[in-house]
Amino acid sequence: MKRILVAYYSQSGQLKEIIDSLLQPIEGVVVDYLAIDTIEGFPFPWTDEAFFGAFPESFLQIAQPLQPFELPSDNYDLVILGYQVWYLSPSIPINSFLRSEAGRKLLRDKPVITISGTRNMWVMAQEKVKLLLANCGAHLVGNIALTDRHHNHISVITIVQWLFSGDKNRRYLGIFPKAGVSAKDIQGASVYGKLIAAHLLTGNYTGLQGEIVANGGVHYRRFLISAEKKANRLFGIWAKMIYGSKRRKLLLKCFHYYLYIAIWVLMPVVWLLYWLTYPLFFWKVERDKKKFTIDNLQLIIKEYGRYRI
Repeated sequence: MKRILVAYYSQSGQLKEIIDSLLQPIEGVVVDYLAIDTIEGFPFPWTDEAFFGAFPESFLQIAQPLQPFELPSDNYDLVILGYQVWYLSPSIPINSFLRSEAGRKLLRDKPVITISGTRNMWVMAQEKVKLLLANCGAHLVGNIALTDRHHNHISVITIVQWLFSGDKNRRYLGIFPKAGVSAKDIQGASVYGKLIAAHLLTGNYTGLQGEIVANGGVHYRRFLISAEKKANRLFGIWAKMIYGSKRRKLLLKCFHYYLYIAIWVLMPVVWLLYWLTYPLFFWKVERDKKKFTIDNLQLIIKEYGRYRI
């Protein structure tokens, strides 16, 4: 009988709902769950101090000690890795797991499918996860990336309400949509489970990613990849400046204001410039779309090898 390991960190519970929906049509297999967490956990709902305080270590991918875990087996036919995105990077618990000796040993030579549920920016985090998986000796065979489909600035308002209240179903001011990945998309994740089941049966995952993309399993917005690349460079400057600084609290406060300005002032300007120049870069944009949704790890490493492992 085939055996699947589901290793995940779901702070709010949304990602666990997506994973449960994904697994629903996969029958006749043993599924083991590993809920990853650090010894010093992170609150939900967030507080201002905890949310912004997690930024430098999240972006710089500084590992923290993990809660110890035991599994009934270490021999799995497939690993499903569910992760949240924090500041364009995998969350601290997932990053810590992928850097740990136990995580590396568990994932070595295993086929892995990654799955995330985010507001809308996931590409840079996925590239970092790919490199970490490669460092573990794992084989990435698929990726599912579900997002909040609402307009960028609408989702900013709703996600903030959710993260700091803990109530995903509350409609802010009674007029804004519910935050996060929609119930329809969560329920629809079962489609990808059917695709995975067919490949799990044979042990051959060739073509799986193309099938996932064809069935809408990778939510990708062309403009946001441009914004992510720029933000990734700027976040790097801020994170290095804050981490280990004696003025950490002051600098985090400054970063808080910078983030507000970047979202509400700079992002609309970047959006306008992107679409004004879009015809000039059409083919590069289309190549990027293919590269970040379907193409293999080797192409990504060539461009993003500068990320620290």
